[in-house]
Amino acid sequence: MNTSVDVPRGLAGVVVTETELGDVRGREGFYHYRQYSAVELAGSRAFEDVWHLMFRGALPADAAERAAFAAEIAPLRTLPAEVRDALPALARATALSGPLAGLRTALSLLGASAGFRPVYDLTPERRAADALAACAAVPTLLTALHRLGQGLEPVEPRADLPYAANYLYMLTGEEPDPVKARAVERYLISTIDHGFNASTFTARVIASTGADVAACLTGAIGALSGPLHGGAPSRALDTLDAIGTADRIDPWIRERVLAGERIMGFGHPVYRTEDPRSRMLRDTAREFGGPLVDFAVEVERHVERILAELKPGRELHTNVEFYAGVVMELCGLPREMFTPTFCAARVVGWSANILEQAADSKIIRPAARYTGPTPPQPVPVLG
Repeated sequence: MNTSVDVPRGLAGVVVTETELGDVRGREGFYHYRQYSAVELAGSRAFEDVWHLMFRGALPADAAERAAFAAEIAPLRTLPAEVRDALPALARATALSGPLAGLRTALSLLGASAGFRPVYDLTPERRAADALAACAAVPTLLTALHRLGQGLEPVEPRADLPYAANYLYMLTGEEPDPVKARAVERYLISTIDHGFNASTFTARVIASTGADVAACLTGAIGALSGPLHGGAPSRALDTLDAIGTADRIDPWIRERVLAGERIMGFGHPVYRTEDPRSRMLRDTAREFGGPLVDFAVEVERHVERILAELKPGRELHTNVEFYAGVVMELCGLPREMFTPTFCAARVVGWSANILEQAADSKIIRPAARYTGPTPPQPVPVLG
């Protein structure tokens, strides 16, 4: 008996499971990690605190608990020798595609070398240990692949630096500026999780098969690599570059909107009001100030006015990518590392979702409607 049910294209709005990790309330312009506003966490807490919240269900109770969690993570940043030795060849092989493509292979290698086993066969404690190890290693892998691709030696992680500062240190080889490190940390916290987006859903589908943590994360990275998901921060900056000057904003935007083109950095499939991440990152950018920030704010103002005129009745505002690109540019991150930096945060959210999904042994197995030629037809005899 056929028990399939029609659902909206792209599964838009379809509830597929229950989660305690967080939610996005698009009409309100609000999202949260467990019971806390994600934007408030980004403004007041360290990345490690929010990681602790997502993995262990609560924020660290005090400085001692935060320090203990940081001490647990720090040694996991160092890569096994067999993984580290493979990175130069991997960086050469992915020279045209970049660190995110290299990360898929490197993370698979890390999981294999560390003996990650299917989550189906593991205790909750062992699953969590594998997820913690993978999350801690991702920034080291990404920065090493990037530096090797630039002809530079990788920089070993420092146990004394917090997550965001250590990421910048491994990327540049220089002591990070505290203001820039904090700005990047706010961005990282704000992008740890965001509902059942494409990459998170991918991670959970793979986890539902009982596969190992590295396999789940590799699939999520593949989904994130698509330009309609995680690839927009650098494209939003490319838009600012293409416009160039304030007098070109109106004609440039009108031409593309009337041609049906998408303006990168604007619009979101869930939010029907301003993206709270964009608002927070706009404020962060304004703390730096300067011509780039002034121009970005001016472009935002013009684009919203033009979109309201040409697409009346639709709420189209900047999304997280628009000001994320501005902030990362101001903090000195190369554009090819914008989406990998997004990944360095989202890996924590993916992993929390993997752990939650692994507790449910039901495989995610939807259906599709067949629309091809009517079967059965005789198989033709080869003439």
